[in-house]
Amino acid sequence: MNTATPSVALSAELRPYRCPPETALLWKCYAGSGHGSSAEGQLVEQHLPLVKTVVGRVAMSLPPHVDSEDLYSAGMIGLLNAIRRYDAASGVAFETYARLRIRGAVLDELRRLDWVPRSLHKKARKVQEVMMRLEQDQGGVPSEEAMAAALGLTCSAYRELLTEIRPATFVCLDSVRAGDGDDGVCQAESISNESDRPPDQQAAVHELAELVAERITQLPEMQKKVLALYYFEDLRLREIAAVFGVTESRICQIHSQAILALKSFMRRHDPEASIDG
Repeated sequence: MNTATPSVALSAELRPYRCPPETALLWKCYAGSGHGSSAEGQLVEQHLPLVKTVVGRVAMSLPPHVDSEDLYSAGMIGLLNAIRRYDAASGVAFETYARLRIRGAVLDELRRLDWVPRSLHKKARKVQEVMMRLEQDQGGVPSEEAMAAALGLTCSAYRELLTEIRPATFVCLDSVRAGDGDDGVCQAESISNESDRPPDQQAAVHELAELVAERITQLPEMQKKVLALYYFEDLRLREIAAVFGVTESRICQIHSQAILALKSFMRRHDPEASIDG
């Protein structure tokens, strides 16, 4: 998805972590030595900070009773699987692939724990349905004021609702699956070798990616910037808040509004896609 990163100057302490570049020699050594080798151990050690980064970002949306150590263990498994399944010939950078595998493993663990209450999913779906209806009526992304009015809430109450349902919207976006069953292919599984997909599926994925990229350009400027900094620059919400000089709670609300807009758009164009966590 080619989404331009907003031109926001970041101080050194706010710049996201970037993994050191993998050496061709180390990967070549691993290809010859296989699983359990010292080369594999070096690759794991080299990318441990990536696991911490991904788990840290996910953990910000979780209630206190969720053990981050369990998520870190799941992330480690995701990293190891990423190393063992990575195909350099796919043209995808390892860091990109590994992030998806790690995040996917963490979200799988969260689904196993079933930490998001059904009531929260129900509220999120209601907001999404209202947003879809307003989009169809207005021909564009509805404002917070329009959403609040349609839900019979004040703007302040609507923003509080966005903060409340954020965990559900976060998991839904990052765990999009091709179907409703447990065997659905997650994004992390599908990115490694696109050529394995049937041509019609490849075309559908490219078309959906183009549609979503187009919809992102139609979002309000602040929402576009928050999405770009969060998903493409890997800044944490509190870091984004510091960049714009607003509260972390406000960034959470803007993020949730943007994600709901994208989800409603995806559901209208791909009704069979499962986007509920």
